[in-house]
Amino acid sequence: MAEPILEVRGLVKHYPLTRGGLFGRQAGAVRAVDGVDLALGSGETLGIVGESGCGKSTLARLLVHLERPTAGSITYRGEDVTRLSGKALKAVRRNIQMVFQDPYTSLNPRMTVGDIVGEPYEIHPEAAPRGDRRRRVRELLDVVGLSPEHVNRYPHQFSGGQRQRIGIARGLALRPEVIVADEPVSALDVSVQAQVINLLARLQAEFALSYVFIAHDLSIVRHISDRVGVMYLGRIVETGRDAEIYEHPTHPYTQALLSAVPVPDPGARERRERIILSGDVPSPVRVPSGCRFRTRCWKARERCAREVPALAVPAAFRDTPGPAAHASACHFAEDAAPAARPAPEAGPPGEPG
Repeated sequence: MAEPILEVRGLVKHYPLTRGGLFGRQAGAVRAVDGVDLALGSGETLGIVGESGCGKSTLARLLVHLERPTAGSITYRGEDVTRLSGKALKAVRRNIQMVFQDPYTSLNPRMTVGDIVGEPYEIHPEAAPRGDRRRRVRELLDVVGLSPEHVNRYPHQFSGGQRQRIGIARGLALRPEVIVADEPVSALDVSVQAQVINLLARLQAEFALSYVFIAHDLSIVRHISDRVGVMYLGRIVETGRDAEIYEHPTHPYTQALLSAVPVPDPGARERRERIILSGDVPSPVRVPSGCRFRTRCWKARERCAREVPALAVPAAFRDTPGPAAHASACHFAEDAAPAARPAPEAGPPGEPG
Protein backbone atom coordinates (compact mmCIF):
# COMPACT_ATOMS: atom_id res chain seq x y z
CA MET A 1 0.00 0.00 0.00
CA ALA A 2 1.26 3.50 -0.84
CA GLU A 3 1.42 6.28 1.74
CA PRO A 4 -1.88 6.02 3.66
CA ILE A 5 -4.40 8.83 3.41
CA LEU A 6 -5.69 8.04 6.92
CA GLU A 7 -3.65 6.36 9.66
CA VAL A 8 -4.48 5.44 13.24
CA ARG A 9 -1.89 4.60 15.89
CA GLY A 10 -2.58 3.47 19.45
CA LEU A 11 -6.11 4.84 19.36
CA VAL A 12 -7.92 4.66 22.72
CA LYS A 13 -11.37 5.73 23.85
CA HIS A 14 -12.35 5.07 27.47
CA TYR A 15 -15.58 6.20 29.08
CA PRO A 16 -15.11 6.70 32.84
CA LEU A 17 -17.56 5.13 35.26
CA THR A 18 -18.39 6.84 38.56
CA ARG A 19 -19.92 5.75 41.83
CA GLY A 20 -22.14 7.95 43.93
CA GLY A 21 -23.81 9.96 41.17
CA LEU A 22 -22.53 12.59 38.76
CA PHE A 23 -19.76 13.89 41.01
CA GLY A 24 -18.81 10.56 42.58
CA ARG A 25 -15.38 8.98 42.37
CA GLN A 26 -14.26 7.13 39.27
CA ALA A 27 -14.85 3.38 39.44
CA GLY A 28 -13.21 2.04 36.31
CA ALA A 29 -13.89 2.74 32.65
CA VAL A 30 -15.57 1.27 29.61
CA ARG A 31 -12.67 0.46 27.31
CA ALA A 32 -14.57 0.82 24.04
CA VAL A 33 -11.49 1.27 21.84
CA ASP A 34 -8.27 0.16 23.46
CA GLY A 35 -5.21 0.48 21.27
CA VAL A 36 -6.19 0.30 17.59
CA ASP A 37 -3.73 0.61 14.71
CA LEU A 38 -4.93 0.80 11.12
CA ALA A 39 -4.18 2.50 7.81
CA LEU A 40 -6.36 3.40 4.83
CA GLY A 41 -4.88 3.83 1.38
CA SER A 42 -6.14 6.27 -1.25
CA GLY A 43 -9.02 4.73 -3.21
CA GLU A 44 -9.09 1.70 -0.91
CA THR A 45 -11.89 0.12 1.11
CA LEU A 46 -10.94 -1.08 4.57
CA GLY A 47 -13.58 -3.31 6.12
CA ILE A 48 -13.88 -3.44 9.91
CA VAL A 49 -15.86 -6.41 11.20
CA GLY A 50 -16.78 -7.82 14.60
CA GLU A 51 -19.62 -8.66 16.97
CA SER A 52 -21.89 -6.01 18.45
CA GLY A 53 -20.18 -4.25 21.33
CA CYS A 54 -16.64 -4.73 20.03
CA GLY A 55 -16.07 -0.97 19.58
CA LYS A 56 -16.67 -0.60 15.84
CA SER A 57 -19.12 2.30 16.07
CA THR A 58 -16.98 4.11 18.63
CA LEU A 59 -14.05 3.77 16.23
CA ALA A 60 -16.20 5.26 13.46
CA ARG A 61 -17.13 8.28 15.60
CA LEU A 62 -13.48 8.83 16.48
CA LEU A 63 -12.44 8.76 12.81
CA VAL A 64 -14.91 11.50 11.88
CA HIS A 65 -14.13 13.48 15.05
CA LEU A 66 -17.56 13.22 16.58
CA GLU A 67 -15.63 12.20 19.69
CA ARG A 68 -12.17 12.99 21.01
CA PRO A 69 -9.85 10.05 21.72
CA THR A 70 -8.51 9.35 25.18
CA ALA A 71 -5.10 8.63 23.67
CA GLY A 72 -3.45 7.85 20.36
CA SER A 73 -3.29 9.62 17.03
CA ILE A 74 -5.41 9.95 13.88
CA THR A 75 -3.31 11.18 10.98
CA TYR A 76 -4.90 12.56 7.82
CA ARG A 77 -2.49 13.21 4.96
CA GLY A 78 0.42 13.32 7.38
CA GLU A 79 -1.16 15.65 9.96
CA ASP A 80 -2.27 14.49 13.41
CA VAL A 81 -5.84 15.79 13.52
CA THR A 82 -6.26 14.97 17.22
CA ARG A 83 -4.14 18.06 17.90
CA LEU A 84 -6.27 20.35 15.75
CA SER A 85 -9.13 22.60 16.75
CA GLY A 86 -11.22 25.44 15.32
CA LYS A 87 -10.89 26.17 11.60
CA ALA A 88 -8.10 23.65 11.07
CA LEU A 89 -10.21 20.79 12.44
CA LYS A 90 -13.25 22.00 10.53
CA ALA A 91 -11.27 21.83 7.28
CA VAL A 92 -10.29 18.22 7.97
CA ARG A 93 -13.87 17.27 8.85
CA ARG A 94 -14.93 18.44 5.41
CA ASN A 95 -12.75 15.71 3.88
CA ILE A 96 -13.85 12.88 6.18
CA GLN A 97 -17.60 12.29 6.16
CA MET A 98 -19.87 9.60 7.62
CA VAL A 99 -22.82 7.49 6.51
CA PHE A 100 -24.78 6.36 9.54
CA GLN A 101 -26.24 2.96 10.32
CA ASP A 102 -29.96 3.62 10.67
CA PRO A 103 -31.58 5.53 7.79
CA TYR A 104 -34.74 5.87 9.88
CA THR A 105 -33.18 7.89 12.73
CA SER A 106 -30.23 9.63 11.04
CA LEU A 107 -32.48 11.92 8.95
CA ASN A 108 -34.38 14.78 10.56
CA PRO A 109 -38.09 14.03 9.91
CA ARG A 110 -38.92 17.75 9.98
CA MET A 111 -36.54 18.63 7.16
CA THR A 112 -37.10 18.13 3.45
CA VAL A 113 -34.73 15.93 1.51
CA GLY A 114 -33.30 19.00 -0.20
CA ASP A 115 -32.52 20.62 3.16
CA ILE A 116 -30.99 17.41 4.54
CA VAL A 117 -28.65 16.88 1.60
CA GLY A 118 -27.80 20.60 1.47
CA GLU A 119 -27.21 20.96 5.22
CA PRO A 120 -23.40 20.47 4.95
CA TYR A 121 -23.29 23.67 2.88
CA GLU A 122 -24.66 25.61 5.84
CA ILE A 123 -21.80 24.34 8.00
CA HIS A 124 -19.19 24.76 5.23
CA PRO A 125 -20.49 27.69 3.15
CA GLU A 126 -17.21 27.91 1.24
CA ALA A 127 -18.00 24.54 -0.36
CA ALA A 128 -20.75 25.94 -2.60
CA PRO A 129 -22.09 29.43 -3.46
CA ARG A 130 -25.53 29.94 -1.95
CA GLY A 131 -27.14 30.43 -5.35
CA ASP A 132 -25.71 27.14 -6.63
CA ARG A 133 -26.63 24.85 -3.73
CA ARG A 134 -30.08 23.82 -4.96
CA ARG A 135 -28.62 22.69 -8.27
CA ARG A 136 -25.92 20.69 -6.50
CA VAL A 137 -28.46 19.01 -4.24
CA ARG A 138 -30.51 17.91 -7.25
CA GLU A 139 -27.35 16.56 -8.89
CA LEU A 140 -26.48 14.59 -5.76
CA LEU A 141 -29.93 13.01 -5.64
CA ASP A 142 -29.53 11.96 -9.26
CA VAL A 143 -26.06 10.52 -8.58
CA VAL A 144 -27.40 8.21 -5.84
CA GLY A 145 -30.34 7.05 -7.94
CA LEU A 146 -33.15 9.27 -6.62
CA SER A 147 -35.33 11.68 -8.55
CA PRO A 148 -34.19 15.31 -8.31
CA GLU A 149 -37.89 16.19 -8.33
CA HIS A 150 -38.20 14.81 -4.79
CA VAL A 151 -36.21 17.59 -3.10
CA ASN A 152 -39.33 18.86 -1.31
CA ARG A 153 -40.39 15.49 0.07
CA TYR A 154 -39.82 14.37 3.66
CA PRO A 155 -37.95 11.24 4.86
CA HIS A 156 -41.14 9.36 5.81
CA GLN A 157 -42.14 9.38 2.15
CA PHE A 158 -39.20 7.13 1.22
CA SER A 159 -38.33 3.48 1.77
CA GLY A 160 -35.41 2.38 3.95
CA GLY A 161 -33.13 1.89 0.97
CA GLN A 162 -34.05 5.28 -0.45
CA ARG A 163 -33.40 6.93 2.91
CA GLN A 164 -29.94 5.42 3.01
CA ARG A 165 -29.32 6.85 -0.46
CA ILE A 166 -30.29 10.25 0.94
CA GLY A 167 -27.74 9.76 3.71
CA ILE A 168 -25.10 8.84 1.14
CA ALA A 169 -25.94 11.94 -0.92
CA ARG A 170 -25.50 14.06 2.21
CA GLY A 171 -22.12 12.42 2.83
CA LEU A 172 -21.02 13.27 -0.73
CA ALA A 173 -22.11 16.92 -0.61
CA LEU A 174 -18.69 18.29 0.41
CA ARG A 175 -16.79 16.04 -2.03
CA PRO A 176 -14.84 14.26 0.75
CA GLU A 177 -11.85 12.00 0.20
CA VAL A 178 -12.83 9.55 2.95
CA ILE A 179 -16.24 8.18 3.91
CA VAL A 180 -16.71 6.19 7.11
CA ALA A 181 -19.75 3.95 6.61
CA ASP A 182 -20.99 2.60 9.96
CA GLU A 183 -23.11 -0.52 9.29
CA PRO A 184 -24.74 1.24 6.29
CA VAL A 185 -26.82 -1.76 5.18
CA SER A 186 -27.55 -3.64 8.42
CA ALA A 187 -31.03 -2.08 8.78
CA LEU A 188 -32.02 -2.92 5.18
CA ASP A 189 -33.60 -5.95 3.51
CA VAL A 190 -31.15 -8.36 1.87
CA SER A 191 -32.23 -7.42 -1.66
CA VAL A 192 -31.75 -3.73 -0.91
CA GLN A 193 -28.37 -4.34 0.74
CA ALA A 194 -26.91 -5.48 -2.59
CA GLN A 195 -28.20 -2.35 -4.33
CA VAL A 196 -26.60 -0.04 -1.76
CA ILE A 197 -23.30 -1.97 -1.84
CA ASN A 198 -23.23 -1.67 -5.65
CA LEU A 199 -24.00 2.05 -5.37
CA LEU A 200 -21.11 2.57 -2.95
CA ALA A 201 -18.75 0.70 -5.29
CA ARG A 202 -19.83 2.85 -8.25
CA LEU A 203 -19.46 6.09 -6.29
CA GLN A 204 -16.00 5.06 -5.13
CA ALA A 205 -14.84 4.74 -8.73
CA GLU A 206 -16.62 7.91 -9.84
CA PHE A 207 -15.42 10.17 -7.03
CA ALA A 208 -12.09 8.51 -6.10
CA LEU A 209 -13.33 7.80 -2.57
CA SER A 210 -11.65 5.86 0.21
CA TYR A 211 -13.97 3.92 2.52
CA VAL A 212 -13.83 2.61 6.05
CA PHE A 213 -16.71 0.14 5.84
CA ILE A 214 -17.92 -1.15 9.20
CA ALA A 215 -20.16 -4.21 9.54
CA HIS A 216 -20.82 -7.27 11.68
CA ASP A 217 -21.43 -9.52 8.65
CA LEU A 218 -18.28 -10.89 7.00
CA SER A 219 -20.17 -11.91 3.86
CA ILE A 220 -21.17 -8.27 3.25
CA VAL A 221 -17.70 -6.93 3.94
CA ARG A 222 -16.20 -9.34 1.43
CA HIS A 223 -18.15 -7.83 -1.47
CA ILE A 224 -16.70 -4.35 -1.08
CA SER A 225 -13.42 -4.47 0.88
CA ASP A 226 -9.83 -4.56 -0.35
CA ARG A 227 -8.51 -5.24 3.14
CA VAL A 228 -10.24 -6.38 6.32
CA GLY A 229 -9.62 -5.72 10.00
CA VAL A 230 -11.29 -8.03 12.52
CA MET A 231 -12.13 -6.32 15.82
CA TYR A 232 -12.72 -7.93 19.21
CA LEU A 233 -13.27 -6.16 22.53
CA GLY A 234 -11.74 -2.85 21.48
CA ARG A 235 -8.78 -4.15 19.50
CA ILE A 236 -7.90 -5.33 15.99
CA VAL A 237 -7.04 -9.03 16.26
CA GLU A 238 -6.38 -9.79 12.59
CA THR A 239 -5.90 -7.74 9.47
CA GLY A 240 -4.98 -8.50 5.88
CA ARG A 241 -6.04 -8.46 2.27
CA ASP A 242 -9.56 -9.74 1.84
CA ALA A 243 -8.56 -12.97 0.06
CA GLU A 244 -6.04 -13.80 2.80
CA ILE A 245 -8.56 -13.21 5.59
CA TYR A 246 -11.31 -15.25 3.95
CA GLU A 247 -9.20 -18.11 2.62
CA HIS A 248 -6.45 -18.35 5.27
CA PRO A 249 -7.64 -16.86 8.58
CA THR A 250 -5.11 -17.35 11.37
CA HIS A 251 -6.79 -15.84 14.44
CA PRO A 252 -9.29 -18.18 16.17
CA TYR A 253 -11.90 -15.44 16.41
CA THR A 254 -11.74 -14.84 12.65
CA GLN A 255 -11.95 -18.59 12.05
CA ALA A 256 -15.07 -18.79 14.22
CA LEU A 257 -16.73 -15.86 12.45
CA LEU A 258 -16.03 -17.31 9.02
CA SER A 259 -17.37 -20.72 10.01
CA ALA A 260 -20.78 -19.07 10.48
CA VAL A 261 -20.89 -17.40 7.04
CA PRO A 262 -23.49 -19.12 4.79
CA VAL A 263 -22.01 -21.22 1.96
CA PRO A 264 -24.13 -21.68 -1.22
CA ASP A 265 -22.42 -24.95 -2.23
CA PRO A 266 -24.14 -27.83 -0.32
CA GLY A 267 -21.06 -30.02 -0.60
CA ALA A 268 -18.76 -27.40 0.84
CA ARG A 269 -21.33 -26.67 3.53
CA GLU A 270 -21.33 -30.30 4.63
CA ARG A 271 -17.52 -30.49 4.72
CA ARG A 272 -17.08 -27.34 6.76
CA GLU A 273 -17.17 -27.57 10.54
CA ARG A 274 -18.98 -24.84 12.44
CA ILE A 275 -16.93 -23.43 15.33
CA ILE A 276 -19.26 -22.71 18.23
CA LEU A 277 -17.82 -20.27 20.76
CA SER A 278 -18.87 -20.72 24.36
CA GLY A 279 -19.76 -17.83 26.61
CA ASP A 280 -20.31 -14.19 25.77
CA VAL A 281 -17.99 -11.34 24.93
CA PRO A 282 -16.46 -10.20 28.26
CA SER A 283 -17.39 -6.80 29.65
CA PRO A 284 -15.29 -3.90 28.28
CA VAL A 285 -15.14 -2.68 31.88
CA ARG A 286 -13.28 -5.78 33.07
CA VAL A 287 -11.37 -7.28 30.18
CA PRO A 288 -9.40 -10.52 30.57
CA SER A 289 -5.67 -10.30 31.19
CA GLY A 290 -3.30 -11.17 28.36
CA CYS A 291 -5.25 -12.15 25.26
CA ARG A 292 -8.78 -10.82 25.43
CA PHE A 293 -10.19 -13.71 23.42
CA ARG A 294 -8.70 -16.47 25.58
CA THR A 295 -11.86 -17.00 27.70
CA ARG A 296 -13.63 -18.26 24.56
CA CYS A 297 -10.67 -19.78 22.69
CA TRP A 298 -9.89 -23.48 22.14
CA LYS A 299 -6.19 -22.62 21.66
CA ALA A 300 -5.86 -20.87 25.05
CA ARG A 301 -2.87 -21.84 27.20
CA GLU A 302 -1.17 -20.41 30.26
CA ARG A 303 0.84 -17.97 28.17
CA CYS A 304 -2.37 -16.41 26.85
CA ALA A 305 -3.31 -15.24 30.35
CA ARG A 306 0.12 -13.69 30.98
CA GLU A 307 1.06 -12.00 27.72
CA VAL A 308 -0.80 -9.65 25.40
CA PRO A 309 -0.22 -11.01 21.87
CA ALA A 310 1.25 -8.51 19.41
CA LEU A 311 -0.38 -7.93 16.03
CA ALA A 312 2.35 -9.68 14.03
CA VAL A 313 2.80 -11.37 10.65
CA PRO A 314 2.23 -15.16 10.91
CA ALA A 315 5.06 -17.34 9.57
CA ALA A 316 2.87 -18.54 6.70
CA PHE A 317 2.76 -15.02 5.26
CA ARG A 318 6.33 -13.84 5.85
CA ASP A 319 7.42 -14.88 2.36
CA THR A 320 4.38 -13.37 0.62
CA PRO A 321 5.50 -11.11 -2.27
CA GLY A 322 4.98 -7.40 -1.75
CA PRO A 323 4.57 -5.52 1.52
CA ALA A 324 3.54 -7.62 4.50
CA ALA A 325 -0.15 -6.98 4.98
CA HIS A 326 -1.43 -9.92 7.01
CA ALA A 327 -1.10 -9.72 10.79
CA SER A 328 -2.67 -11.69 13.62
CA ALA A 329 -2.76 -11.03 17.38
CA CYS A 330 -2.46 -14.66 18.50
CA HIS A 331 0.42 -16.49 20.23
CA PHE A 332 -0.56 -19.68 18.39
CA ALA A 333 -1.65 -18.33 15.01
CA GLU A 334 0.05 -21.23 13.24
CA ASP A 335 -2.20 -23.82 14.91
CA ALA A 336 -5.04 -25.11 12.75
CA ALA A 337 -8.69 -24.45 13.43
CA PRO A 338 -10.42 -27.26 15.35
CA ALA A 339 -11.92 -30.10 13.35
CA ALA A 340 -15.02 -30.66 15.41
CA ARG A 341 -13.92 -29.87 18.94
CA PRO A 342 -16.18 -27.61 20.95
CA ALA A 343 -14.75 -24.45 22.41
CA PRO A 344 -13.81 -24.64 26.10
CA GLU A 345 -16.11 -23.35 28.78
CA ALA A 346 -15.36 -19.69 29.39
CA GLY A 347 -14.33 -18.55 32.84
CA PRO A 348 -15.53 -15.30 34.42
CA PRO A 349 -14.34 -12.13 32.69
CA GLY A 350 -10.83 -11.32 33.77
CA GLU A 351 -10.12 -14.85 35.05
CA PRO A 352 -8.07 -17.55 33.28
CA GLY A 353 -10.14 -19.70 30.94
